[in-house]
Amino acid sequence: METQPHAAPGPGCAVIIVSYHTGPCLMDCIRAALGEATAHEIVVVDNGNPPEVLSALEGMAASEPRLTLLTGHGNVGFGRACNLGARATTSPYLLLLNPDSVLQPGSLDGAMSQLAMRPDIALYTIRIENPDGSEQRGCRRNLMTPWTCLVEAFGLHRFGFKRINLNHTPPPTKLTEVECISGSFMLFPRPGFEQIGGMDEDYFLHMEDVDTCFRVRKAGGSIWFDPAFSATHVQGTSETTKLYIERQKTKGGALYFAKHFGGWANPLVAFVNLALWARFGLIALRLGRKG
Repeated sequence: METQPHAAPGPGCAVIIVSYHTGPCLMDCIRAALGEATAHEIVVVDNGNPPEVLSALEGMAASEPRLTLLTGHGNVGFGRACNLGARATTSPYLLLLNPDSVLQPGSLDGAMSQLAMRPDIALYTIRIENPDGSEQRGCRRNLMTPWTCLVEAFGLHRFGFKRINLNHTPPPTKLTEVECISGSFMLFPRPGFEQIGGMDEDYFLHMEDVDTCFRVRKAGGSIWFDPAFSATHVQGTSETTKLYIERQKTKGGALYFAKHFGGWANPLVAFVNLALWARFGLIALRLGRKG
């Protein structure tokens, strides 16, 4: 395994990787992070992995001083695990990196150079790509609201209304401010992460990234997308079922609308919630027929 023998001078970054039965991509993710000189600390939070994977992680941590393994706490959810990892580090920057995201060489080091010149940035991301190199849906987006959900659901963007995802638009050629980004790569100056209280642990899986972007903007922070650097997000490597994932997305969406838009008491939110659960019901029915 080729890694940087010593951390680079200057401000360092703590890379937090939360894993639950991620599969072989996890090792690729860790090795790519270790290849970045500014990754002074890498913490893998084990929410659940097979014994052979856990043994391999323990061996890597024993031989690599920058790598720490947190295990034994069970599956505590993504947000809580991110916070556990953050509390175990001291670097002035924090990167929340999905375990199925593989950094392209130099991407974190380049990102850290950008942030050194832009202390006004509260949250930063890079181009998140599919394995074929195309920009991944959700990489950069507008903030989710009850209205933008309806625009997406009914195709109202054809009439000029703002939609959520922006991957269908021409990609920016320079550092660009956006409203919301994917949880695949979320890079914070530590004070900004701590100012918003870290990740909201009420979310178990999904929607915590949207919630985080909402709270960053509410606190007066700006969110930026940088197309100069990239990571490949493989997706679908976890052993969880599609139905479980869809249930968590639906629950997360309802929780997000309850926290920030009045929940069921808001007629528009109530309509969107009904649509979300109806969509989940249709997916469950379709998957049940296939089973």
